[in-house]
Amino acid sequence: MKRKNAITIGNGLMGLGMVLMVGGIAYCIISQFAKLNLPQFIAYLDLITIFAGAISWLAGARISGREKVSDRYWWVKHFDKRCQRQRHS
Repeated sequence: MKRKNAITIGNGLMGLGMVLMVGGIAYCIISQFAKLNLPQFIAYLDLITIFAGAISWLAGARISGREKVSDRYWWVKHFDKRCQRQRHS
């Protein structure tokens, strides 16, 4: 897969994940209102959509390559000798 296509697909999956997570949270809040009489057989739908959104978000970040940048900076911050403070004895 070409880099441009990978970034496009990754961004799409990240957007889908965001929509699923926000939709799951909104459904969770809306389902708490007793007046709406939402069906009980989809009681766990809000949790499933939140987790599906998170997995979709992470898959999109992995495909588009955004995950590697943050890992690299984390590695530099914690283990690179040039970025660590030297303790004077």
